[in-house]
Amino acid sequence: MSPLLFTTIAAAYLCIANGRTAAHIDNDSIYFPDDLRKNEINGEESACTASSGGQGTCVDIYKCEPLLALVRKPDRTQQDLEALKKSQCGFQGGKPLVCCPSECHTPDGKPGKCINIYSCEHLTQMLRPPTSKENMLYVQNSRCKSADQYSVCCGPAPLATPPPPAGSCRATVSALLPNPADSCCGLDANVGNKIVGGTATAIDQYPWLIVIEYVSDNRIKLLCGGSLISGRYVLTAGHCIAGAVLQIGKPTNIRLGEYDTANSGPDCVVVEAGGTDCTEDIVVIPIEQIIPHPEYNPVSPQRKNDIALIRMSQMAPYTDFIRPICLPSADITVNTPNKTVFYAAGWGAVSTNQISSDVKSHVDLPYIPHSICQPAYSVQNRKITLWNKQICAGGVPGKDSCKGDSGGPLMYENGRQYEVVGVVSFGPTPCGLPDIPGVYTKVYEYLDWIRSTVKS
Repeated sequence: MSPLLFTTIAAAYLCIANGRTAAHIDNDSIYFPDDLRKNEINGEESACTASSGGQGTCVDIYKCEPLLALVRKPDRTQQDLEALKKSQCGFQGGKPLVCCPSECHTPDGKPGKCINIYSCEHLTQMLRPPTSKENMLYVQNSRCKSADQYSVCCGPAPLATPPPPAGSCRATVSALLPNPADSCCGLDANVGNKIVGGTATAIDQYPWLIVIEYVSDNRIKLLCGGSLISGRYVLTAGHCIAGAVLQIGKPTNIRLGEYDTANSGPDCVVVEAGGTDCTEDIVVIPIEQIIPHPEYNPVSPQRKNDIALIRMSQMAPYTDFIRPICLPSADITVNTPNKTVFYAAGWGAVSTNQISSDVKSHVDLPYIPHSICQPAYSVQNRKITLWNKQICAGGVPGKDSCKGDSGGPLMYENGRQYEVVGVVSFGPTPCGLPDIPGVYTKVYEYLDWIRSTVKS
């Protein structure tokens, strides 16, 4: 019999869980006899019963974060293998399908079920006119992925409490993701002394920017950035915590409240109104846990799933210079005009002659749709195929995120609040070439993974 080729390591674990034996394994390609094609089904995303007994959807395992995490788990137990065995719901075109449980997490971190919005009474009620901005934002952030395009994560009804008064964020921000409606994320300190023009930021601008400290031979190196998204979690790129970067140093600490990396104490700048504005001293917190996305491959030039979370060993303070940014409230690429402006910021190079910048800098970048971005990466020396979980911005001469900005945020100003819509992934060399946009991991596509990973 001719062998059937499965190009996913997930298929191997599913077949092992079912007591089957692979005929041959070659790197990530796994060959099985033709008789394993039983249970072939014609369509995906049909209703099924999950191994937990609840409702689920029959999908490709790569579309099911909970079960994929079991596949990638280095210390799988017999219970894990049994869960994989019970979850198999057939094959489609040689691909293994699993019954993905419909569990999800609500915007305020509570467990819920991914169901049609009309089956979730309290979310439906929140949309009845007149609808407040806070209710609309909560429902938008409740979206989840399932066979039903109108799915929401339905959990306990949110408490009908008014937004906290100004200044109370210091007491309410926790390890869990902040609720944008509380105005405790995505806001600069309102001091009215922003620097106008140039590439340097105001001293209190983008207070969610962090620097990862890498240690090698007792020396500290600053190689990547990231974004504070809660009191204990940082969002960064997968290539900043896995792969070749580890040969340079070990990610050890998170530095918060930084402005000028060349200065060891508080930083000061002259403001327009006269006088100076100074930061407090930086805060350095050790890294407790590094969490790359389970599907990130450090050696793949495509940089798919180039996203990671870092959990710090203690809570970050909430100050004028240290605050979390909001996660995206909607898919920014849907009906987005090309003139939409994003912002990238960090300590990357500001010219082709630099490796990095001492001072926190920023740049405005236009949104570039895939139809325009892809040709720039289809030339002979690149040959990279972009996918729907990446977003492009830039392509303007001299304007780009660059070395040292890796892992940092691509930001969108939604009203008064900033949202992190992308994570700096890769771009042209040298930076800022005309008509070659930078490529960013699209955060909206990873909201389910982020919410299910963040713990109190």
